[in-house]
Amino acid sequence: MKVRLLLSVLLLLALAAASCSTGPTAPRPGTPAFYWGAAQQTFHSGDFVKTNENLLELNRSDNEFTAKARPWMIVVSAGLTQGYIDMAETYEAGARANRANPTPFRKEVTAMRSLASASALELAEAVHPFLDNKDAAVPLAFGYPSGSALEPGGLKRISSGILVQDSERDSLQAAMLQRGVLLVACRAVGSADDPAKAQETFKAAEPKAARDVFLFALAKLMYEQSDLFGPTKLDQPNRLRLMCQEAARALDAIPPTKDTKALAAKIQAALKKVKAQSL
Repeated sequence: MKVRLLLSVLLLLALAAASCSTGPTAPRPGTPAFYWGAAQQTFHSGDFVKTNENLLELNRSDNEFTAKARPWMIVVSAGLTQGYIDMAETYEAGARANRANPTPFRKEVTAMRSLASASALELAEAVHPFLDNKDAAVPLAFGYPSGSALEPGGLKRISSGILVQDSERDSLQAAMLQRGVLLVACRAVGSADDPAKAQETFKAAEPKAARDVFLFALAKLMYEQSDLFGPTKLDQPNRLRLMCQEAARALDAIPPTKDTKALAAKIQAALKKVKAQSL
């Protein structure tokens, strides 16, 4: 009897010790809290492709993280789109430079534009519901992105027609994706030409962007990136129209200025051209 009592006491003590040592329970996989934590981890490690995947899951439903996840995803997906577009243009220049063997470069152009197309559609998916939010400030629930605003030096080798090893190609692509996200983040806070100033903005305890500034930058980005779907590239007029329409909606949500009117005119011209081509 004493032995049983002793064993019971020891078991209770072991259970108590285990409950004290385990600490907070980790978020269950598949929950919004899980994806939010995963997005933070991958963003800080500089893996913006994975970050975008986690944010995409959060943006598919209304949850406690949606309001902060949506503008974050807009910045990341727009940055990835820009990074892929820039890589495609680099390989296209390489194909022109290497007339003896342009095929490997053209394959990379196709691959990069396909990836850019996918991230551009994810951007549009996040933008559409985001524009329904009328708050004066946009929360930026992420830090200043890792990477450099400068193009990596090895990029010039590709554009001059020199094929690089797979490992160097992958590292250059990763650097260009980081650069794309960083530059979009700078534009989102109104510091497109001043990364140092943008970095100071992100040092605030709860960094935010003025809604007008954020939406104008977004509209301009989507208009510029819509060229990806033009007749000389992917030739997908429906997607070009989608990007321009969302850009126009973003402009409609902010007070008109000389700059917004000029951009709106360009967007409407692009939409008219698409309509004329489809007739």
